[in-house]
Amino acid sequence: MPKSKSKSQKNKKTKKQQSQETPTLTLKERLAKKRKAAQARKELTNLLSAAVGGGLFIGFLLFLVGGIKAAAPAVLGIIIMSLAYKYPRPAIIAFIIYVPFGGTITYYIGNSPILQLAKDSFYVPALISIWQSCRKQGLDLILPKEIKTPLYILLGSCILTLLFVNGSQQFNPPPVGLFKEAPKEFPIGMGILGLKVFLGYVPLIACTYYLIRSKRDFLLISRLQIVLIFLACVLGVIQYLLLLTGVCEGTRNAVGSALFKASLEARCFFGGSLVYSPSQGMIRLPGTFVAPWQWAWFIISSTFFTFATGFSDPSIIWRIIGLVSTALVFVNAVISGQRIALALVPVCFVMLLVLTGQIGNLKRFIPIFGGLALILGIAIATNPTVVQERIDSFVGRWNASPPYDFILQQFEENWKNVDGPFGSGLGRATNSARALGQAKLVETYYPKVLYEVGIFGLLGFVVLVTTLTITAFRTYRSVKNRNFRSYGAAMWVFILFISYNTYYYPLDVDPVAVYYWFCAGIIFKLPILDKQEKNNEENIEEKTNTKKSRIKN
Repeated sequence: MPKSKSKSQKNKKTKKQQSQETPTLTLKERLAKKRKAAQARKELTNLLSAAVGGGLFIGFLLFLVGGIKAAAPAVLGIIIMSLAYKYPRPAIIAFIIYVPFGGTITYYIGNSPILQLAKDSFYVPALISIWQSCRKQGLDLILPKEIKTPLYILLGSCILTLLFVNGSQQFNPPPVGLFKEAPKEFPIGMGILGLKVFLGYVPLIACTYYLIRSKRDFLLISRLQIVLIFLACVLGVIQYLLLLTGVCEGTRNAVGSALFKASLEARCFFGGSLVYSPSQGMIRLPGTFVAPWQWAWFIISSTFFTFATGFSDPSIIWRIIGLVSTALVFVNAVISGQRIALALVPVCFVMLLVLTGQIGNLKRFIPIFGGLALILGIAIATNPTVVQERIDSFVGRWNASPPYDFILQQFEENWKNVDGPFGSGLGRATNSARALGQAKLVETYYPKVLYEVGIFGLLGFVVLVTTLTITAFRTYRSVKNRNFRSYGAAMWVFILFISYNTYYYPLDVDPVAVYYWFCAGIIFKLPILDKQEKNNEENIEEKTNTKKSRIKN
């Protein structure tokens, strides 16, 4: 009892000290604060009025041409872009929130190709606003400085491809055979869209860097990411249960080849197209994303975020939430039916344990790991056939087409078929550019880069990601704070893994196309946060020492 009293007395004293330390505002300062808030409200009202008015006008014109499906997204887009330009920091946060739920939102609003780019209505105006702010303050938009030279070289190579390869296809198209109709294409448009997909999110490094101003912002972003992963994984489990119980039919009653093809008609409340043919052992769930393989790479990338928070968050509650989210990631890796997720999630987790040095701290987490192992054990014991089907599917796929053979085959094929040293044209192997012209299906990333921008572009990209990986390693290793260093190590392992992964093309689409540069931005901010923490500790120590000296005197 006396110990508890002394603790409560100490807490009361600290609260009193904190209240004494916080300065009380004068009347003049309070009035200035109120005027500032009133001015901010007025600016928001004026902005909303102008955005809504302009949006309704353009929406009305589009309604006359394309109906409500064309008008509604335009009105909403104009309002969002106006707000994103005015308030770039909240816009970047909204962008990060939108990424894991973009597929679900797209199909709830309406299946339109324009909606696939809806997330950029947050990103692009915010980027323009941040760029203008950087110009005024003399700050760099390309961070870190080490990647500037390789980035500019790669960008120059891409511009040459856009001008001479895509431009030649636009203004001097190849001859068409007799009695054949020339395909309707827009090669320049394909090139611009391909360049956006290829390098459009590199400035997200700077956006994330300037978004995080303090430890509080860092914890907000890292914990927000865990909440998003937790919610998405819960929805993934619900989607599987709805299919399992027959609430959603899936493709179980399809005929012939339709049993093995992802279909939008089989959509189950969340996300987009899926395959659910349990009679054939064929399950490919999209989770909250448009396509199943995007969901697979979300699950894989989530392993790094949940691990980082689970092992490095200063709050025990959030560490537990992070580890519970890790368990949900493992569950979704099994039930999603994605072989690559089933293979890579455990591999990435072990890789994180080894490369971040957390394997030596496992004793601290034995009780939590015991609980998670129990949950996973119960899930496996209650669904042994599901687990066995996934393992058999993975082994069968590996035996039929080993990944290394597949990658080598793709390299050989595209090396032979590429048009020249500057490639066959930007966007010519990009899925999202198919609406603008004929695009080749290349299922591995580096061969895809080789096909689009040639050997010069491929070498430039390898130099860029290598420079980024080395710089990120040096940056996180310079951090002294244990929690920041541990989080940075997990983010660096993600960058290392994605930089040299060429199996499929995760860097081309959500969510990896966003998370790769987002993680880099977090890493490069950590040394600044580390210095802030050190200064805060020194200031607190100095204040306590001065108080002690006053008391003695």
